[in-house]
Amino acid sequence: MSKSICIIGGGIAGLCTALALKNKGIEVSVFEASSEIKALGAGLGMAANAIKAFDKLGIKAEVIEAGRVLDTFQIRDDKGKTISTINSKAISQKYGTDNFTIRRGRLHSLLLSKIAQEQIHTSKRAISFEKTGQSIMIHFQDGSQHYTDYVIVADGIHSPIRKQLIPNSQIRYAGYTCWRAVVDNGPLALTETSETWGPKGRIGIVPLADNKTYWFACLSAKANDPDMKALKVHDLWDNFKDYHEPIPSILKQTKDEHLLLNDIIDLKPIKQYAFDNIVLIGDAAHATTPNMGQGACQAVEDAVVLAEELTQNEDWTLAFKKYEKRRLKRTHFIVNNSWNLGKIAQIENKALILIRNFLLRMTPASVNEKQFGKLYKVDFE
Repeated sequence: MSKSICIIGGGIAGLCTALALKNKGIEVSVFEASSEIKALGAGLGMAANAIKAFDKLGIKAEVIEAGRVLDTFQIRDDKGKTISTINSKAISQKYGTDNFTIRRGRLHSLLLSKIAQEQIHTSKRAISFEKTGQSIMIHFQDGSQHYTDYVIVADGIHSPIRKQLIPNSQIRYAGYTCWRAVVDNGPLALTETSETWGPKGRIGIVPLADNKTYWFACLSAKANDPDMKALKVHDLWDNFKDYHEPIPSILKQTKDEHLLLNDIIDLKPIKQYAFDNIVLIGDAAHATTPNMGQGACQAVEDAVVLAEELTQNEDWTLAFKKYEKRRLKRTHFIVNNSWNLGKIAQIENKALILIRNFLLRMTPASVNEKQFGKLYKVDFE
């Protein structure tokens, strides 16, 4: 007897899972809240573990062709002095392609091209569900319903389905807000990924393919701060104008209409992802702050692991539980460590900054490599 399964959400987690299941011969329907599926955000960093997952999905070469691999990642102070250097080329030789950057829109378009359009249903915002015997009825905001045997929930950190399943699940504000934009790289000729940590905030620079550069700037602030929302490019330039080059130059060539602003939030780790014939993936399960560059990476890992379990277990409810067992500890590790790293990076007290920078400079390379080993080792190779 055939089993029906649907995915709620057409983001990276949902589309990667649809592709993973397609590769295993499992047909799915994808329901997306927006009227069209498009990327929200600017640039993405992808680490070696994500590239391994893309390899499992059969699209590694196409993903890499659409992005850019960089050799180093630097953390600097506001005057440009190096705090920490990561040799991405050496890491790539040991763990696989690392420090890979791609525009979110290009990745989204590539994933969409792999899914039959008739499988994707837009303007379908799932607001609740109810069990009807062994089936599930999904209720959408437009008043329609969909019956299915199994549901994969990939509708993001604000998921109404997760809220129904876990009413006390908690979204946390990290204490800082973030601006992002993509600018032309041409006059800058940037070739490395970097972050600058200083007393007036943190700013990151990520070269992309097609001669573009993605940047982000994080300032400590209260949640939904109207003063932060009112800032324009000139205000950001004024805040960072004394930071080392090319930071002031990058900000000067950014236009106000290119700015994206978001408070940085995550999902406080929850203890369960599988609920009988419903399972949570991606940000709906383990939304993380972006400090480790692992949000999208973990979504792609979810897709691979879930597809493996669904093909290895005739009982898909059992498959959901096995997926949960494989993913809970790993995703909790990343969410918690990313949260703590953000607190360290956003320190503004000058005395504490000096202590932090000194300790980071004194950290042996072997310690950093051990952390990378834990991060980049996956269980589906």
